[in-house]
Amino acid sequence: MDQQLAVFVKVAEKQNFSRAAEELHMTQPAVSQYIQALERTMGTTLLERSNKYVRLNKAGEIVYHHAKEILGLYTRMNDLIDDLTNNASGPLSIGASYTFGEYVLPHLIAKMQKKYPLVSPKITIGNTKEIAELILAKQLDVGIVEGHYDNKRLLIEPFANDSMCVVASPQNRLAQTDGVVPIAELEKETWIVRENGSGTREAVDKMFKQYRIAPKKCLEFGSTQLIKEAVEAGLGISLLSDWAIHKELSLGTLHIIKAKDLVIKREFSTVLSSPFQTKALKVFLEIIRENQN
Repeated sequence: MDQQLAVFVKVAEKQNFSRAAEELHMTQPAVSQYIQALERTMGTTLLERSNKYVRLNKAGEIVYHHAKEILGLYTRMNDLIDDLTNNASGPLSIGASYTFGEYVLPHLIAKMQKKYPLVSPKITIGNTKEIAELILAKQLDVGIVEGHYDNKRLLIEPFANDSMCVVASPQNRLAQTDGVVPIAELEKETWIVRENGSGTREAVDKMFKQYRIAPKKCLEFGSTQLIKEAVEAGLGISLLSDWAIHKELSLGTLHIIKAKDLVIKREFSTVLSSPFQTKALKVFLEIIRENQN
């Protein structure tokens, strides 16, 4: 059954029997036989076929969704059994929100590779909501998310605090003032914020509410790097993690705006779907915790 599901998933993703057969190193008739066998087992057709395409029908969409989860669990089970007798090795799928994934995770991966070269990490970057959903779907071994996230189906463990700063272009009017600026001055600026579902956006919304800031205008951008470029260009101001702005501060392309009584901190947390861990996952979690001590 697992082979049938693997073949079905590949055909669904490639939308073509020939391309699926090529990637699976099988003949096209063999792929067709696996699909037909699975459809007999399910008692219904799963694919709409024509000379130009192969598409999932409604039943196929249901089977595809669950097949991905089943195959993920099957792979994880094999990895756990292999780990009983072997050193830390094999694949490790890591998901991280943008700030941690782009500015901290690469350094941790380098440390892990130096100490455990047989571990093969695969990195997925997304916002907090996207990473949590992939963990729930068993598509990732571990996730690292920003801010407050709560889900009773997940194992969530805070491991680090992150300070956040209001940043502007050095040419911004607020950057020209000496010392601390009144919070009221911040709402006169255009704010550049992340999309809903992002941990950084959560921190911004929480700050607006806590300090009663009502910006005259907000622009929504989909990545931290894009926001930094926009702020540097003088398009507006933003709230960003200390981790994300080290390079720009050293180069003098961003300036921290100190606002009176404004202190913003948030947590970073690891997210797991199961208490059972491969050795590869265990050593990665150890490296994360060591790095924060």
